[in-house]
Amino acid sequence: MNDFTNEINTCLKVLKEGGLILYPTDTVWGIGCDATNETSVRKVYALKNRDDSKALICLVSNDAMLERYIENVPELAYDIMDLSTKPTTIIYDRPKGVAKNLVASDNTLAIRVASDKFCQYLINKFRKPLVSTSANVSEEPSPKGFHEISESILKGVDYVVNLPTEQPNAVPSAIIKLGNDGTVKVIRE
Repeated sequence: MNDFTNEINTCLKVLKEGGLILYPTDTVWGIGCDATNETSVRKVYALKNRDDSKALICLVSNDAMLERYIENVPELAYDIMDLSTKPTTIIYDRPKGVAKNLVASDNTLAIRVASDKFCQYLINKFRKPLVSTSANVSEEPSPKGFHEISESILKGVDYVVNLPTEQPNAVPSAIIKLGNDGTVKVIRE
């Protein structure tokens, strides 16, 4: 087996056991867990020292998976995803099938269809969405590269992916809130 396959298999084992992974995404390094497991999500909030009223982002592998976890995906979402020139997270109304402590108080959930090969493959094999939140303690700056991730985060996860996937000029995704009533609000460009 090659390194890529070994990393996928190790991550799958950790995720299935309710653990946390530190992994490269299509934006910045992320802390991840099974987005359907409330206990795992609670561990992420604790590691980040973050209030669970501040929702986390989820990654899915494709449009079909997105549709399994959002009650009604607005048509505009597909246009935004197709036309975006950078990774874009969309906040949707009425998520379903994810951990309750992942859903914001207004019954919304931020989801991005992953464009990174490693993320897509891992999520496809796992068959569930992954939490993807920046690898930093709350209120601290997001690390721009692996070398900036704090020791507390590195020691607080159950597994650190070991692949040479440093993103040049890594930046967080754009975030757009789409209401089922047709409202559109840019949260982060």
